[in-house]
Amino acid sequence: MSSESWAHLSNALVYSTIIVLSVALVAFAADFALGTGRRRADQRKQRTVTQASEGASGDTAVTTAAPPELPADERWARVGVSLSTLATVMIVCAVVTRGISAQRPPWGNMYEFTVTAVATLMVIWVAMLPRRPEWRDLGLIVVLFNLLLLGVAVLVLYTESAELVPALKSYWLWIHVTSAIIASSIFTVGSLSSVLYLFAERYERRGSASSPRGVRDAIGARLPSSKQLDTVAYKTIAFAFPLWFFAVVAGAVWAEDAWGRYWGWDPKETWSFVTLVIYAAYLHARATAGWRGRPAAIIAIVGLAAFLFSYFGVNIFFVGFHSYGGV
Repeated sequence: MSSESWAHLSNALVYSTIIVLSVALVAFAADFALGTGRRRADQRKQRTVTQASEGASGDTAVTTAAPPELPADERWARVGVSLSTLATVMIVCAVVTRGISAQRPPWGNMYEFTVTAVATLMVIWVAMLPRRPEWRDLGLIVVLFNLLLLGVAVLVLYTESAELVPALKSYWLWIHVTSAIIASSIFTVGSLSSVLYLFAERYERRGSASSPRGVRDAIGARLPSSKQLDTVAYKTIAFAFPLWFFAVVAGAVWAEDAWGRYWGWDPKETWSFVTLVIYAAYLHARATAGWRGRPAAIIAIVGLAAFLFSYFGVNIFFVGFHSYGGV
């Protein structure tokens, strides 16, 4: 196949991914509307309590009580996961075929970075599902976020497959950009979990026994517990933070090699550093009793906003050394 054919195949896979994710979004929306996320969370909590009580009593015999059955409407979540898995395979293939077409790493411009970031986020989320069942309850917001990113990539950021500009022809492209893609994808999972945490925490604080009042309570009533969402947010952000720190440092080293200085307060450099500081503040807040919970979640959301601005806003509204990334 020619390079042009590989490029067309990559584009077709991206469009196909959008279609499959759209159907997956409908399935997760049905699952969310039926409130099965909250019921799954309650069942997981019940199993944990049962196992803890059995361990405390020293009873190693197999219990005769069968675990509670999953809701009948669990099938919608299963459909969503299956379609998301298919979409993950397709978007990964889109990244690979784009690389084959250009004969280089497939993240040399904003379009390619965005598609690769979506692929990375989907791989991380799908890979964690067997080990962390609660991650399935993030399906609606993860799929919706990825659909929005792909829509922006196709409608606004699309760039024809071509050779890299001279400034990007370096092995640092593999090191710096790869670490940034992985870190940003994991940050996204944590920050989106913090968004859901605010809804769940508000619902629980107002009293889950009472009927939901308003849209925010209705959303919170259908989410897993705030404790589970908070745990997902903290673990993912704590894991991604050193990767982002490394990406910033690697970018500085690459800048010295390409431009003769480690740091020049380029808009992209500045906002990457701002993002780093905000997530550092989040981790510090989690270590400080008075700033845990809701205040820490707000900091995580601000961190995601700073990252999105450093990626989209800086390239659109500012001109700097990173402008060759293309819009």
